[in-house]
Amino acid sequence: MTEKNAYAQSGVDVEAGYEVVERIKKHVARTERVGVMGALGGFGGMFDLTQLDVKEPVLISGTDGVGTKLMLAIKYDKHDTIGQDCVAMCVNDIIAAGAEPLYFLDYIATGKNEPAKLEQVVAGVAEGCVQAGCGLIGGETAEMPGMYGPDDYDLAGFAVGVAEKSQIIDGSKVAEGDVLLGLASSGIHSNGYSLVRRVFADYTGDEILPELEGKPLQAVLLEPTRIYVKAVLPLVKEGLVNGIAHITGGGFIENVPRMFADDLAAEIEEATIPVLPIFKALETYGQIKHEEMFEIFNMGIGLMLAVSPDKVARVKELVDEEVYELGRIIKKENQSVVIK
Repeated sequence: MTEKNAYAQSGVDVEAGYEVVERIKKHVARTERVGVMGALGGFGGMFDLTQLDVKEPVLISGTDGVGTKLMLAIKYDKHDTIGQDCVAMCVNDIIAAGAEPLYFLDYIATGKNEPAKLEQVVAGVAEGCVQAGCGLIGGETAEMPGMYGPDDYDLAGFAVGVAEKSQIIDGSKVAEGDVLLGLASSGIHSNGYSLVRRVFADYTGDEILPELEGKPLQAVLLEPTRIYVKAVLPLVKEGLVNGIAHITGGGFIENVPRMFADDLAAEIEEATIPVLPIFKALETYGQIKHEEMFEIFNMGIGLMLAVSPDKVARVKELVDEEVYELGRIIKKENQSVVIK
């Protein structure tokens, strides 16, 4: 028995791994940007910081996965958007600190290496990188039979961005009276899917629920997470934003207070939130308490900004979409988030 055959008999297909690398090269090429060095396949991804026009660079990094939304991608056999979710969860976090994403690395672990399927996953990662303006400079695919079932895979990523030291957004500038502005989400994004899957456990995904305005359920559930980098980065560069909250797991209640000091609170007018149909469906079909929805989901707002009142008009001018005025920053009395 040769060593190559021995490995194959253990469930690891080395040739399939080589095929994946060849398949993904064209997708990686789409993500080229200033600073990217080297070629795919090295032992480490390289990025040249000297190519950037940043006087006092501070590197800001973020890492995340997609959670159990992956289980729906596997269930529906649709893998071309889940990679964007992975990128979004990382780059939206670092833009919340004022960083421009520079590069991204992904990690895919699977029970059986299926090159065509993994190419779809990486194509989604590349699309996310293109939307975020960052290079896909490396990654890893690990075939681990016994750890994962033959149809299973997991996906995680790591992003690095750079901020001018003077432009870092850490919440220290948020003040009483700041206006809370929201940018719409594309859907559920990538949080709360353990509950989502329970609510819709008996559905095939082909159903068109009356609340979903003609879209099949699976299309709505797999709608990729929106990437906010290109909308928000100009605001950061111009010094228009005091605080940014990426609304992920924990919804409004957990994430909004992360962008301001403990003695402040966010007062939000519920009527101003553009609640998406899927959240109404989840609340109805899952019999979820209305107030609990704001503790789990983004409810239609994926990113929230704290902006000085005199800068609101300029923010709206620069952002090429509707910006929702949600409320304001107040002195904290009891709760950190007050939804009226």
